[in-house]
Amino acid sequence: MTSSEHPTVGGGPAGRRRPAPQPVPPAVQQTVRELVDLAPVLAELGERFAAAGYEAHLVGGSVRDALLAAGRGTPRVPGDLDVTTDARPEQTLGVLRGWAGSTWNTGIEFGTVGAEVRGVRLEITTYRADRYDRHSRNPEVAYGNSLEDDLARRDFTVNAMAVSLGPDRTVTDPFGGLGDLLAGRLRTPGPAVDSFADDPLRMLRAVRFIAQLGLTPDDEVVEAITSMAGELARITPERVQMELSKTLLQDSPRAALELFVATGLADVVLPELSALRMEIDEHHQHKDVYAHSLTVLEQAIALEQADPAAGPPDLVLRLAALLHDIGKPATRRHEPRGRVSFHHHEVVGAKLVRKRLTALRYSKEIIESVARLTFLHLRFHGYGGGEWTDSAVRRYVTDAGDLLPRLHKLVRSDCTTRNRRRAAALAATYDSLEARIREIAAKEDLARVRPDLDGNAIMRILGIPPGPDVGRAWKHLKDLRLEHGPLEPDEAEAALRAWWAANRSGA
Repeated sequence: MTSSEHPTVGGGPAGRRRPAPQPVPPAVQQTVRELVDLAPVLAELGERFAAAGYEAHLVGGSVRDALLAAGRGTPRVPGDLDVTTDARPEQTLGVLRGWAGSTWNTGIEFGTVGAEVRGVRLEITTYRADRYDRHSRNPEVAYGNSLEDDLARRDFTVNAMAVSLGPDRTVTDPFGGLGDLLAGRLRTPGPAVDSFADDPLRMLRAVRFIAQLGLTPDDEVVEAITSMAGELARITPERVQMELSKTLLQDSPRAALELFVATGLADVVLPELSALRMEIDEHHQHKDVYAHSLTVLEQAIALEQADPAAGPPDLVLRLAALLHDIGKPATRRHEPRGRVSFHHHEVVGAKLVRKRLTALRYSKEIIESVARLTFLHLRFHGYGGGEWTDSAVRRYVTDAGDLLPRLHKLVRSDCTTRNRRRAAALAATYDSLEARIREIAAKEDLARVRPDLDGNAIMRILGIPPGPDVGRAWKHLKDLRLEHGPLEPDEAEAALRAWWAANRSGA
């Protein structure tokens, strides 16, 4: 069936009939066909399969992303290509033999053969018509008899379209994916409840596609997610974490996160985020912490993107921006005159960050970085109008360590007041702190604050062997360094001897 031959698709919740896909203009179909010719490897692959008597089609996200690129006026075929075929895996390996630079069969039990041809990576999968037990997300792999069978099992219509690699370049789109992509609509090929029951991870993929592709889910998708959010318990934390991270790494994740919370998915994956939707007191003495956190995330992304020294999207910064206030619900106190306080929410928040990100199987490095940023994000507010001593500035830099550039962005993003005068004053104050840091750094190596005497010198001067006393002495000298700046060697030695006389073990 080509993209211009759309049947009416039936079977929504409660017998609701799904709207018939609208025909896609011939010019758009032609654009999709021409995309194949942008990658010589695809044309050659199609010729090899045709010569062996098999079909081969570019499918799924590869077609979707190629079409999106063409719509932006930058036509290209994605680097990693997904192809589906009626050939069985062993037959696919035969077609590739002598042509592909390398092949691998790590996914062969699912009908997938991987290949690399002149730097282009391909995944070639036999038509599938999988069945799910709906207790896990692992399907019972079953080969399909047709391309339509294969497309019907896919998650969303925008991923359920294909273009033939044969000479006719036939566009196959039985569920109206091209039309949905043009309309910015996210739908499932069949009833959404069936799709999500087969694989609950698709609900999180829906959230990601909202951020990644700018699509809007139709009512059926939203209703199905809302009623089935608890099914995510079937999915491993690693897979959940991967989808959450991919969502956060998009340019504009706010709308996706709002759906994530509104449908109850966050209650399963990240309940601390849902908990930020605290009721605002009648006198409005505190902000909507949930909306504030989403705004902080948006502002952090903007600062990140404006930084010429920034690399790829920064997951640590984005997690910290989203989660920096998750300690507030547990620390909220109603004070006199209708005021509300959140004392030590940064301490509680850092603990909650460690607990939740550990449960989601994030790496130790990410967990500790996000927790430390959460703990430090309020430190700046003690700076006042610039009253910090040089010692306090040194400690701020030292405690942040290599997270200092991220801490700068987080603290600046944390200002979401609509009072322009107050916002300008906070920005100017932080400008002042950064200037202080630069001034001190010009005189001292703040990036690597160390005691003026190392461990060997400490042992030599005090005549002691390696052990806890050396560590205690080292810490004392570092505290002096932070408090007073660099000391001359004789000053450092005198300070060490005075400390030792007062604090030696057994004294």
